[in-house]
Amino acid sequence: MKSVLGIIIVSLLALPVQAEEKMTHNIKRLSLESALRIAQGAIEQCRKEGVQIAVTVVDRGGHEQVVLRDVLAMDITIPISKQKAHTAMAFNSPLSEMEDRFKGAYGVPKIDGLVISAGGIPVNVGGNLMAGIGVSGAPSGEIDEKCAKAGLEAVLADLEMEEN
Repeated sequence: MKSVLGIIIVSLLALPVQAEEKMTHNIKRLSLESALRIAQGAIEQCRKEGVQIAVTVVDRGGHEQVVLRDVLAMDITIPISKQKAHTAMAFNSPLSEMEDRFKGAYGVPKIDGLVISAGGIPVNVGGNLMAGIGVSGAPSGEIDEKCAKAGLEAVLADLEMEEN
């Protein structure tokens, strides 16, 4: 028994010493003001397109940070915009790039709350995934996504400057 214990101790002492690992990680998050500017920018763009939409900005955890629905946007646009925002954030990909990714009956994501339809984009600045933006209510996903991108553009330069 003592020889086995001795072998274990010697083996542990022989392990290479690794640099001390961090005990925590700092995760960048959008401020409320930035999330609100994104949502307002998306609504402004969709109004220029002649459509009324809902826009949701979710944080890294997929929780709503800002939800805005324009006056005439249908109620159903709210949960759809949240699902688009969450899906784009979770996959860290614009949803328009994912529409052909899941083909066939068994390729479709079966998790409640995922929507693979254009109109959702991640907020990824300097390699930091910070949020997701989802827009719903336009007659096409392409217009929804154009509005989401306009919302991101409303803060992107400021986010990039802060990142440096």
